[in-house]
Amino acid sequence: MAREIEGVLEAALYASDLDAAERFYGTVLGLERIARHDNRHIFFRCGQTVVLIFNPAETVKPAPAGSLPVPAHGASGAGHLCFRVSSDALDDMVARLSSAGIAIEADFRWPGGARSIYFRDPAGNSLECAEPKLWNL
Repeated sequence: MAREIEGVLEAALYASDLDAAERFYGTVLGLERIARHDNRHIFFRCGQTVVLIFNPAETVKPAPAGSLPVPAHGASGAGHLCFRVSSDALDDMVARLSSAGIAIEADFRWPGGARSIYFRDPAGNSLECAEPKLWNL
């Protein structure tokens, strides 16, 4: 049987303040911004994946005439995204977040030995940085 799904190409989170999201993901986390469209969305490169940050008040509206036919979508409440970070870079990430005034909500080792740290973006989304061995990757 062929493996048709190869991995996650993009992941989406929602934030009503795209300026704060752009500063956080671009400056604090150091992701490369690919595109921004007004107050609708910002896209960031993250390794082999793209992180999409959508303003839920805009994406629930139908696509404007003449634009790409992307269906309306959105979410309310905090989402979750886990970033793959090597074990030798996790302490640097903790220092980077702490120096930016971002609180680490949890820093622990899973039963299999992988380490995870949890923190929040300005929209309240739960973010995690974890060693790839968490999922045997």
